[in-house]
Amino acid sequence: MDYIKLLRPAQWSKNLFVFLPLFFAHDIDNLPRLLAVIVAFFALSMASSCIYVLNDMCDVEFDRKHPEKCRRPIASGRVSLPVARGIYIFLLLLSVVIVALFIPTTSMFVVLATYLLINHAYSLWLKHIAILDVMLVAFGFVLRIIAGAVAAEVVPSHWIIIMTFLLALFLVLAKRRDDVIKYERTQAVARRNVTAYNRNYLDHVITLVAAITLVSYIMYTVDEEIVARFDCSYVYATSIFVLAGILRYLQITLVEEKSWSPTQIIMRDRFLQLSVAGWLLLFAYIIYG
Repeated sequence: MDYIKLLRPAQWSKNLFVFLPLFFAHDIDNLPRLLAVIVAFFALSMASSCIYVLNDMCDVEFDRKHPEKCRRPIASGRVSLPVARGIYIFLLLLSVVIVALFIPTTSMFVVLATYLLINHAYSLWLKHIAILDVMLVAFGFVLRIIAGAVAAEVVPSHWIIIMTFLLALFLVLAKRRDDVIKYERTQAVARRNVTAYNRNYLDHVITLVAAITLVSYIMYTVDEEIVARFDCSYVYATSIFVLAGILRYLQITLVEEKSWSPTQIIMRDRFLQLSVAGWLLLFAYIIYG
């Protein structure tokens, strides 16, 4: 169980972003392309687990002093550092082998290498630099979109790149706010750069990014090229679900102050689940109906 926990499989849900380019390309029912995207999903999942293991190894001494992170497999001593290093190397090689066997293209190798290099740099150093840390995490989601597009051999629109980055940035900033709140209450340092942020700054930035995200999405839905591509004049109707989702997440962040894990929040919050489901179903009807 500790070895599985070390891999953080619940976080693999972030890699579902790889399916979006194929979905919006009106080609999700193309079996060969869909299988290629599924392979990309597993390759990125192994790569992301590899990074989580590396991160826990780098932060082991720091985590042991933290009231919550001290229970992590490596920090608690339930998984030794030598074993963790072996798992890290295995996952790293496995992600490369999966791509080499099933998507052996230069573009896919470049995307995977970029993902690994950026995340290694993030774990070892860049995560300690405020502002850059949240932007790099958001860029990681953009790389997931690009990986899905490369695997499916489709060209992602500039809109999907912009919206993915903005949405991811919004979620990461909300998580940083939770780190700041915990620091204010308990003096527990969730990450070394937590003192570079404060609640007032993050409240303003989160609200700003939320507004930009919503406005950008509405602009996307009324773009003439998008309307023509989907042959639908009411793409803007999907905005209601995006607005509902953003308002609910702001409520969780600013009112309930529980924005500690975007993945677990979405998995537990029924309102957010209904918002995402409504958005997906309406878009599926627009594209495939």
